Amino acid sequence: MRGPVPRVASLRDFYAFEQHVKTCRRLRGLDMVPEWYEIPVFYFSNPAGVIGHDDPVAGPPTSQALDYELELACVIGREGSDIPADDRAMEYVAGFTIMNDWSARDLQRKEMAVGLGPAKGKDFATSLGPELVSFDELSDRYHDGRLQLAMSASVNGKVYSRGDASTMHWTWPQLIAHASRDTRLQPGDVLGSGTVGTGCILELTPDAVGGWLKPGDVVELSIERLGTLRNRVVAR
Repeated sequence: MRGPVPRVASLRDFYAFEQHVKTCRRLRGLDMVPEWYEIPVFYFSNPAGVIGHDDPVAGPPTSQALDYELELACVIGREGSDIPADDRAMEYVAGFTIMNDWSARDLQRKEMAVGLGPAKGKDFATSLGPELVSFDELSDRYHDGRLQLAMSASVNGKVYSRGDASTMHWTWPQLIAHASRDTRLQPGDVLGSGTVGTGCILELTPDAVGGWLKPGDVVELSIERLGTLRNRVVAR
């Protein structure tokens, strides 16, 4: 990923798209959690697992349910803590890029049944790239704390997912403010948006798209003005 950030310092992934959360919970026979509307929750993932554009990705060998997740990611460019949840928060942003939060769904399901995680269902790989685009270059698409950018995902050239970054329930200033509360954000910290509506096989259901990902599959995530992030699945 070209840009001013030499490495990922930390990796937080939020859960900001209501459609994704509602659909995945409904598929499990669950209603929405009321607390989801009170705070923009996130989990920490593994900076050491970050890979780039055109890098091969290998899922855990014990998993039979490899999935992609179509996300937008913000990279912090300036140190700050207790940042206000308004447009001033965007002054701390170096830029935006595409993020694929690869997921081993069978491992994730077991972990989260215990009440913690995700952990090993996620930390094997996270793709970022292909470029870091400054917020200044995207400011004409910024409205009400959100970026109006079309998003899509394809597997082996077939489009699986379509969405728009503007459909986030939580805004970028709210995500940045929450991440910085009682701690310090540093240059190189990455904040993922969470999966856009329809943006993964879990949400679409494996039966509807011909199954989970397998070695040889090429996954391409595209976001308007940010380019296309491509990775090929390989056997570990």
